[in-house]
Amino acid sequence: MTQLITPQLVTLDQNLGDSPADVIRFLAGKVAAAGRASEVEGLFADAFAREQKTATGVPGGIAIPHCRSAAVIEPTLAMARLSHKVDFGAKDGPADIIFFIAAPEGADQEHLKLLSKLARSLIKKDFTAGLRAAATEQDIVDLVDGALADKPAAHASAAAPAAEAAPVSVAGAAATPKRIVAVTACPTGIAHTYMAADSLVAAGKEAGVDLQVETQGSGGFTALDPAVIAAADAVIFAVDVDVRGKERFAGKPVINAPVKRGIDEPAKMVQEAIAAASDPHAHRVPHFGAEESAEQASEAASEHLGTKVKKVLLTGVSYMIPFVAGGGLLIALGFLLAGYDIALGTKANDILAHNTLLNLPDGNLALYLGTVAFKIGGLSLGFLVPALAGYIAFGIADRPGIAPGFVAGAVAGFMGAGFLGGLVGGLLAGLTAHWIGTFSVPRWLRGLMPVVIIPLLASIVASGLMFMVLGGPIAWVTTQLNTWLTGMTGASAVVLGIILGLMMCFDLGGPVNKVAYSFAVAGLGAGSLANPAPLQIMAAVMAAGMVPPLAMALATTLNKKVFSLAERENGKAAWLLGASFISEGAIPFAAADPFRVIPASMVGGAVTGALCMAAGVTSQAPHGGIFVFFAIGNLAMFIISIAVGAVITALVLLALKRWAVRKPVEAERVPAVVAA
Repeated sequence: MTQLITPQLVTLDQNLGDSPADVIRFLAGKVAAAGRASEVEGLFADAFAREQKTATGVPGGIAIPHCRSAAVIEPTLAMARLSHKVDFGAKDGPADIIFFIAAPEGADQEHLKLLSKLARSLIKKDFTAGLRAAATEQDIVDLVDGALADKPAAHASAAAPAAEAAPVSVAGAAATPKRIVAVTACPTGIAHTYMAADSLVAAGKEAGVDLQVETQGSGGFTALDPAVIAAADAVIFAVDVDVRGKERFAGKPVINAPVKRGIDEPAKMVQEAIAAASDPHAHRVPHFGAEESAEQASEAASEHLGTKVKKVLLTGVSYMIPFVAGGGLLIALGFLLAGYDIALGTKANDILAHNTLLNLPDGNLALYLGTVAFKIGGLSLGFLVPALAGYIAFGIADRPGIAPGFVAGAVAGFMGAGFLGGLVGGLLAGLTAHWIGTFSVPRWLRGLMPVVIIPLLASIVASGLMFMVLGGPIAWVTTQLNTWLTGMTGASAVVLGIILGLMMCFDLGGPVNKVAYSFAVAGLGAGSLANPAPLQIMAAVMAAGMVPPLAMALATTLNKKVFSLAERENGKAAWLLGASFISEGAIPFAAADPFRVIPASMVGGAVTGALCMAAGVTSQAPHGGIFVFFAIGNLAMFIISIAVGAVITALVLLALKRWAVRKPVEAERVPAVVAA
């Protein structure tokens, strides 16, 4: 196996700058210079993006920046002992010992085992003391090789290495009745997951309790024995990602915290778990595994209400996208085979009602197959509002929220409340299901809660309120918005194009976007050669909606350095999504950087909408993007308008990323002392 660290990858007693970005960039350069990474900037971008998610400083003056990156050729460790300490977010102050762990996207399991073993060694005082006392780079390499060659500590002997992630156990705690189980997990699954596990194990041993940990790491995990979970008095979740198989811990008193707290404050977390085990009012894991965490003070400071709402809304949107993608492309295929007039009147329904493969309409196989594709696509798009509402509720209340959310979304559609109603209905259904799930019920009733009682009661409450209280007012708001837009058609086509372009790019497939789209689709049937305005509105809406994903794809091509690896991968997919008129293809970019992506998108979308309306571009198809070119009037200006808007958005976004940057990014430089 290739050696993970060499003297070339070690830097001793140098000043690498004042910020984590400085240190990470320098170490990324060392990895690339050693021939273990294909590029410095790609590796730096991925590592710094990981650093921004969760600070990697740990107690004892240690920091472990780490990432998986497509730029990494082979798993590598780079180490720096700093003469000028840098704050990596540890509670006890800045760090002077930095280990940079760089793993390929598809790192083999043996290397991942060694990387996790190193991370565990860094919480041992004798190992870190040796690092500080080492005189040469080779001394550091020898220390690391020794740590990697040693067998795991006795208290962790039950644990498989990183890839297997078997439970870690504290033996000899039979004298106390308190038994605790824990789960640790971080986004990368290389370092923090296992350091938190070992820290909790050590703290449990000192407290005299039996503590077993399930590490859900990079290569999977080995689940705790169900008998161990059943016998536990409390559970600790030290995680930055969702706990896999959370329902296994249903009913147990729970302490929730980020994985880093398991490293920084393991003893305090163990004491909190001991106290919760004896508290009849302690927060518990819901019986359906829906509630993400108790309202811990440490979490309340880092995740506000707006962040939580954003997460559940994005959950709804992410699950809704396949309905949009599949439905939209099928409709486009239907137009290509059967003609755009298949969408008018009841033609599609009539063909499907009276014809089959053995009885083709006028002997036209393409017409029949196109009608089938169009109908399947239309039915798929019909699930948009229920799916949006259902998975918003799922984001709040897990599986028991899905049925009430879908029903509330269907009611919103029936009431004419559209996407605004779906948003409200989904939030209402999810909150209701979540609340009902906190009820304390007898053990014999627990099995019925997630499959019968919660969906039933939440559906009654959420859908009842939509029918009797909220649906009408929301439908009125939607109608007023449509009426307002219709009233502008006779005023200024260019102004209307700007407004529609802004609306299409404001929330990228969200309610404002869908109001503009619904307005265009609703008037499509009235369009004709004598009345082209509805067809022009449809073209402006579709063209503007194509701009954001195409612009994101273009921007990631023009300047890869300012985007993370995940964003660059999303950019590749955004070419097809944009060409297909799937605005949601830009959502990953907007979610990560809304204050630069959304304004840039709105600028380009407004220009595209104005150009389309000014040139009289028409569309007789409600969806499909460039794939319904045969239904576009003035196709050349349609393409030019989209191209101009996409270029403008991409350039504005890159300019904003260069000059409107957050403070930590401003410090991204290689220190002069190093460069020299």
